[in-house]
Amino acid sequence: MGDPAGRNEAQRRCQNKPGPEKYELRADGPTSMGSLAYREDLDEEKNSEFTWEVQANNRAYNNQFKEKVFLCWQRKKYKKNIIHTAKYNVFSFLPLNLYEQFHRFSNLYFLIILLLQGIPEISTLPWFTLFTPLICLLTIRAIRDLVDDIGRHRSDKIVNNRPCQILMGKSFLWRKWKNLHVGDLVCLHKDSIVPADLVLLASTEPSSLCYVETADIDGETNLKFRQAPMITHHELTSIRKIASFQGKVVCEEPNSRMHHFVGCLEWKGKKYPLDSGNILLRGCKVRNTDTCYGLVIYAGGWKFAGFDTKIMKNCGKIHLKRTKIDHLMNRLVVLIFVSMVVVSAALTFGFWHKVKEFKANHHYVSAVHTRSVAMESFYIFWGFLILLSVLAPMAMFIMAEFIYLGNSVFINWDEHMYYKPHDLPAKARSTSLNDLLGQVQYIFSDKTGTLTQNIMTFKKCCINGVVYGPEETSGKENPFLWNKFADGKLLFRNTQLLQAVRANQDWRVREFWRVLAICHTVMVQENNSECQLMYQAASPDEEALVTAARNFGYVFLARTQDSVTLMELGEECVYQVLAMMDFNSIRKRMSVLVRKPEGSIYLYTKGADTVIYERLQKRGETEWATEEALASFATETLRTLCLACKEVDEEVYEEWRQRHQEASILLQNRAQALHQLYEEMEQSLQLLGATAIEDRLQDGVLETIKCLKQGNIKVWVLTGDKQETAVNIGFACKLLSENMIILEEKEIMRILEVYWETKNNLQGGKKKELPLQFKTALVINGEFLDQLLLSLRKEPRALVQNVNVDPLESWQEPGEERVDFLQARRLSLIWQTLGIQLRNSGLASQHEDSKTLRSAEERRERAFVELASRCQAVICCRVTPKQKALIVALVKKYQNVVTLAIGDGANDVNMIKTADIGVGVTGQEGMQAVQNSDYVLAQFCFLRRLLLVHGHWSYMRVCKFLRCFLYKTLASMMVQIWFAYYSGFTAQPLYEGWFLALFNLLYSTLPVLYIGLFEQDVSAERSLELPELYIAGQKDELFNYWVILQAIAHGTATSLVNFFMTLWISQDSAGPVSLSDYQSFAVVVALSSLLSIIMEVILITKYLTTLSGLAIFLSLCFYVVMTSLTQSLWLFKRFPKNFPFLYADLNVLSQPPIMLVILLNVSLNTLPMLAFRVIYQALKKPQRKEEVEKITSEEIITVEPVPCIHMESPARRSSYAFSHREGYADLITQGTILRRSPGVNSDMLVDHTVPPDEPSGSMKESFW
Repeated sequence: MGDPAGRNEAQRRCQNKPGPEKYELRADGPTSMGSLAYREDLDEEKNSEFTWEVQANNRAYNNQFKEKVFLCWQRKKYKKNIIHTAKYNVFSFLPLNLYEQFHRFSNLYFLIILLLQGIPEISTLPWFTLFTPLICLLTIRAIRDLVDDIGRHRSDKIVNNRPCQILMGKSFLWRKWKNLHVGDLVCLHKDSIVPADLVLLASTEPSSLCYVETADIDGETNLKFRQAPMITHHELTSIRKIASFQGKVVCEEPNSRMHHFVGCLEWKGKKYPLDSGNILLRGCKVRNTDTCYGLVIYAGGWKFAGFDTKIMKNCGKIHLKRTKIDHLMNRLVVLIFVSMVVVSAALTFGFWHKVKEFKANHHYVSAVHTRSVAMESFYIFWGFLILLSVLAPMAMFIMAEFIYLGNSVFINWDEHMYYKPHDLPAKARSTSLNDLLGQVQYIFSDKTGTLTQNIMTFKKCCINGVVYGPEETSGKENPFLWNKFADGKLLFRNTQLLQAVRANQDWRVREFWRVLAICHTVMVQENNSECQLMYQAASPDEEALVTAARNFGYVFLARTQDSVTLMELGEECVYQVLAMMDFNSIRKRMSVLVRKPEGSIYLYTKGADTVIYERLQKRGETEWATEEALASFATETLRTLCLACKEVDEEVYEEWRQRHQEASILLQNRAQALHQLYEEMEQSLQLLGATAIEDRLQDGVLETIKCLKQGNIKVWVLTGDKQETAVNIGFACKLLSENMIILEEKEIMRILEVYWETKNNLQGGKKKELPLQFKTALVINGEFLDQLLLSLRKEPRALVQNVNVDPLESWQEPGEERVDFLQARRLSLIWQTLGIQLRNSGLASQHEDSKTLRSAEERRERAFVELASRCQAVICCRVTPKQKALIVALVKKYQNVVTLAIGDGANDVNMIKTADIGVGVTGQEGMQAVQNSDYVLAQFCFLRRLLLVHGHWSYMRVCKFLRCFLYKTLASMMVQIWFAYYSGFTAQPLYEGWFLALFNLLYSTLPVLYIGLFEQDVSAERSLELPELYIAGQKDELFNYWVILQAIAHGTATSLVNFFMTLWISQDSAGPVSLSDYQSFAVVVALSSLLSIIMEVILITKYLTTLSGLAIFLSLCFYVVMTSLTQSLWLFKRFPKNFPFLYADLNVLSQPPIMLVILLNVSLNTLPMLAFRVIYQALKKPQRKEEVEKITSEEIITVEPVPCIHMESPARRSSYAFSHREGYADLITQGTILRRSPGVNSDMLVDHTVPPDEPSGSMKESFW
């Protein structure tokens, strides 16, 4: 960006050595990225070497550079511009996918059991009982991974095949992004996306400027400008000269510092400096520039070779995301495995004791055996381990994959999350995180394009104390037909205001619109095809204001270096510009000193209400009425500006002009001197009125955030935009409110200093009976975040001193004293709540601190997260992509919560990857956020339904499915342990082998699968009406160790009833209806287990439908059909060993007494649980709303009542927000930014382009 006389210039000039002045460009935005990111930047800067050499138009020269890969293997140093984010290819899919799958402990465990089962000496189950489920599990997961990866390949193909113009020989040809190489020359046109990191060489704009929009990189909505080096601007004036350009760029190695670049251009034996102001980064969009030309220095690169472009360097690594339930299930599998080993060892000991006793009593039988007791026991141990392996069923993981896939399909099919205007449905790109959607506690959201539409509209205005708002336009004639310059897109219409303007009697109305038409940095060009004016504005705010003035008859026609031409109600007027006092974040205002056509001198000023009101000549009824209007605008969360003017005497101006000229040539303290002169001139102003611009939120954002907060979900806004804009959006979203204490830099430092000294953990002291409650919000910017995290290493006494390092920032506007006083008073209440006072810390407390927390880094990070987590809202502005990821990582680390990040730009990719769940919003600025996300939404408002409906359902379904599956496995398979005692500890299975193989795959699958796919505790409408239900997932209420213990106990009890009741009834029984034979006993226990499980599923299912009845019916049908097949005479004759249970089920089911035994077992398992649940629900009290209120009250800082200082009126919140960029005024006054007619300079680049539908064409060479 341009470096005008601003607050950073004096500091830089003091640090630089004396030398000739030159126009410099500086980087925009924060330059550091948090403690972790800061250390990475320091390492990059320390290790960065200027060994990156790129020669233009010479691929052979660039290809000669190699880099070492491994040992003697080398590859090309400079990569192609191909993006490859997919994980697999045709050759690597099978081995890599198997490698990833066997990293799961459960899969590895099943593989080991399968290998053990292949040993005949220890095998106790048929081979198909484990082999078939394992193959199914691996195949299903492989197909899922393949489908996901095919989507990545498609996304990569879309990006890589975007068209761009590359210099091939002596002309620019249309090629694809993937064909770009380092050293290529690229031609870009208006609204083109920059395909790689380029050095800007020339453009069709004056002084080879290029305007870019970086919303996809840093979230800022205002335009930035880049400028080509002066040598290339003057020399490369035609296509022929560009084609013969052979300059070489020597710069730093690729790194992630977005706003930093150092290099030089070597050409014709001379070296020319390059910095970040000469660089166009990949992902930027060219705006307001017809054509520009650049040299590729960093290209995209392959994933495995590393990305070279800066935006790709900031995208972060791909993290393997696992859900909390997944981690718990892995621990459960380990616990089951350990339990199986212990039980197998116990049963083996029983076998050892039984065999030893048998051999002692029957030595004549044991003499024929050659194996020892120890060897037999060793084999039996592995036999029991294989037999009990069914307690950790593979079918559970197979069905879980179907459930995750099914719930993902439901998200894709939800018509309530379908955005009809753009034909964009919701999409679940990840199928393994659905249950985690029901446990989110923190949402980290981008602002631009995610919460807002990035559309600025002129909403209201106040002139002379009268408020003018929009009128209903339906059915009415367009009131601006009299104005041929009127913009039909402007929606603001007010007949009363238009009549006042056209009457031209009120001087305040005249001057109000004159300020808007003159006091700006907008450039204008005429569209010859449509005979319309086209404004090129650095910010959408200024364009909205100038367009409003244009519609109301004050048309900005043209500007030169020292004049502005207006069309005022049909009369052309030329104003001589005497001085432009540019906007910056400290001044919060902009002024233009002009000479009117009649010769009088006027100062026109626009800026924040807080600074304008302190500079007014008087305060009367108009000023008070305007202040009330500003308060009303603030409640509507509109972005406001105050307009003022004054007439300047000729003598005063001449004296001021001389001092201004002297200050402009100072080598030291120039910025401060100019600031004082501006301050002198901008006094005794006359207020004209105020404007109100609406930064439109996306539809449903307000309701969504409100609903999420009711569900105990905290929403943090992380944006690269300015603080004023971010705060204003915070009020618009209701994240901030008027009664909140907003903690900013000074307050944060002081509170953390207190925290540092006392280790109070912000818990506060004892509450009184009548506490006053204050909600707090934290607003922090990226640069201060670096200072904060780094300063907390230092002595606590130095923390507050580190807040203001810039002398200009410490300067305070007169109007800020009262606000600071009120804020300090409210802050003192917080300190009283904490029960601590500011004091110097001694060596003892510091020594104790070092013992309490492990490291200085952890202490400072924990302190910041502790404070931020206690606030009701957190807004982080001016943060880089790395800082966004750092904040998410810190919250995950110290709060141990489930996080969700949502954004739409490339600057959100790192944050999306770092969070537990990443959501990409399909915006207009690229697809990188979508490509790296887990879920894709078209609008932020759909997040409400995604979490509260699909997230809640998925979590509830998965939890109930796992609990039910664990119960049914234990209820049916624990009988193997009880049977071992009666089988002489011989590892003999109780059930038929085919029953074991098909029980979890067919017989009991569908009812449990129905729960995992279709169960609903409440309807979708009730889920949205009662967000408090979401807290159950946040607190892990539905699946935790206690729930697992309950399921284990329930399953064990069911197995005990089924086995021992059947055993008790079958004792001493004989005859045709006897249960004393092994096969009949096994069938009765198996049927009792299956029917008991089905009854349990019916009892716990809350959403009973025809489909649930069908699932139960099909399960029973599968059992009847498969048992009839596996117990048939035909199979028994051919495979007697594999099908030994000949007509066993038929024999049991044909005997009524045996059926009564099964009915008795099912009743004993069902009726007690039914009675218990009825009694529990009757005694249970609804506590969910009380829990929400309790959680909310714990986060509100409470203070004791203190004497209140009464004032005449409460401090009014300023809703000022303006996205104008400092530096444009200097470019205008220097003439750098102004176009000249072709007759002035005919040696400029032509803007002849070939339409994209002619990719084989070339750009003809010609001149302007």
